[in-house]
Amino acid sequence: MSAHAPDTTGKRELNKARNRAVILDAARAVFVELGYDASSVRDIVARTDLAPGTFYNYFPDKRSALVAVISEASVEASRRIRHARAQASSLDELVYRGFRVYFDFIASDRTTFELMRRNMSTLRTLGLAESVLAVGLEELRQDLQAAMARGAIPQVSLQYLPVSIVAMAFEIAARMVSSDPPDVERATEFAAEFCIGGVERLSGLGQRARPAQRSKRRVRKAR
Repeated sequence: MSAHAPDTTGKRELNKARNRAVILDAARAVFVELGYDASSVRDIVARTDLAPGTFYNYFPDKRSALVAVISEASVEASRRIRHARAQASSLDELVYRGFRVYFDFIASDRTTFELMRRNMSTLRTLGLAESVLAVGLEELRQDLQAAMARGAIPQVSLQYLPVSIVAMAFEIAARMVSSDPPDVERATEFAAEFCIGGVERLSGLGQRARPAQRSKRRVRKAR
């Protein structure tokens, strides 16, 4: 290629990425407003400036678009949350940072969260809810296990703890996004305090939980 020739390959790739993003944004909005079962590829394309056949250059059907929307959001949320948990050196930090990043992500992408809430039965039927949940639970279990191994959090049974944390986070997020704007800090503080208290009790610390760290949490909330 001549040094003066236009970079058509780069432009083509950028255009493909743009088209794919436009389709997924439209699919996300349609699945929230109409519901997955009631929507069609035509409804999705109608929300874009693309030719009708362009959709099929990227996805074979609406299910593939749904899978892409859920998968991409899940991967990005997981990346952020695991990074936050990996930096934690104490139970307080691990729990607070994990919840904070999760609620921040939900607040920044409320449409995808609403899509999951509205279409949960369909996601279960398609096996998407279980697969995403299973990955999230396993990653949380691994992070908790690693934190216990390095002494960042007390030793507790992981039989029920990961699923309890995930279920609580989802339900609190659902209530959080019903407010405008979502109160991320309040949701984080409640979830963190509730979870930390439970872990401390399970580990046998109970009322002997570190008062200095609890004081730090109150200071953080005041800020």
